[in-house]
Amino acid sequence: MEDNTATEQKPKATIESVELDEPITRGKTVIKEIQVRKPKSGALRSVSLTDLLQMQVSALTVVLPRITEPALTESEIRELDPADLVQLGGTLVGFLVPKKTREANE
Repeated sequence: MEDNTATEQKPKATIESVELDEPITRGKTVIKEIQVRKPKSGALRSVSLTDLLQMQVSALTVVLPRITEPALTESEIRELDPADLVQLGGTLVGFLVPKKTREANE
């Protein structure tokens, strides 16, 4: 008997967690982890994709508040530890890479 079951591949996650090296304090709340969701085209409006791929701080400051949970403010992003900004930016850039390229790198 032949097995015709298609090999299932896990789809790339549309939400990824980033654990912060330096937690953000918002009032009495301490934020240690940020959820970053894969942006739709609307979340990328008014920003150059090239600037995002180069992880330009000004571009990240515009887009990250639209795709993070809890939603970070622009001022919180400007106050982030540089290592945390790189982690968040890297996660965002990972979502922008074509599926074929991601699969080739896995």
